Amino acid sequence: PNTRQQESNSPRAPNPNRGAYDNMKVNVACPSTGAQKQIKVDEDSKLRAFYDKRLAAEVPGDVLGDEWKGYILKIAGGNDKQGFGMKQGCLIPGRCKILMAPGDQCFRGYGRRKGERRRKGVRGCIVSPDLSVLNLVVTKIGESPIPGLTDREIPKLRGPKRASSIRKLFALSKDDDVRKYVNIYRRTKEKDGKTYSTAPKIQRLITPTKLQRKRRVKNLKAKKIQKAKTEAASYQKLLAQRTKEAKERRSESLAKKRAQSAASN
Repeated sequence: PNTRQQESNSPRAPNPNRGAYDNMKVNVACPSTGAQKQIKVDEDSKLRAFYDKRLAAEVPGDVLGDEWKGYILKIAGGNDKQGFGMKQGCLIPGRCKILMAPGDQCFRGYGRRKGERRRKGVRGCIVSPDLSVLNLVVTKIGESPIPGLTDREIPKLRGPKRASSIRKLFALSKDDDVRKYVNIYRRTKEKDGKTYSTAPKIQRLITPTKLQRKRRVKNLKAKKIQKAKTEAASYQKLLAQRTKEAKERRSESLAKKRAQSAASN
């Protein structure tokens, strides 16, 4: 008998160490400062407070230690050791395969046909010990600052590009110049002894040049309409003249035929 085939067909014994990791990486992000910090948690007692919690659930930060007292952390996501991410709405603690369309969470869907769906493996939205990475977001800052997280402020590298969004961000009026406020996230670099700076191009910005172009397009459109009307009027005039001439020629030819027929009789 084929021993390899027997071994392949026989059920595998469950691995007791599967899903149990020595430590879990916890990524904590602080939106108010723009910084993030990664810590390794070895104690299962600290992670037990996150187990059986769903995505977007808030957990007091003092479960990670006394330095996190007063902090409130929100669960933003996580991955297991194989890289499968958590998906909101999938109410299981393990892994499953669900049918996804382009645009769904955890599914890029680039290069697919229109309306095509794929069955992809994801992890549920319930935190379990199988996770190797857990992502948290600080929703409330506590009493003492956390080194590397709340004691520093990282400047914003990217900002809005649309003019109305920039006005909304900096509380500007329509009379203020939006171009001055893009310098906050302008990047400078040196190359060959020269300094270069780049800033995002402002979209939907109303400038005198744009207004002049708009007036030019409007005038060209009006000129085209007037030209079409003039040409149509001249064509109708020429058509009426040609029709009148044709009628006169026809009446002359009929008169000649009648005169010839009368003379012959």
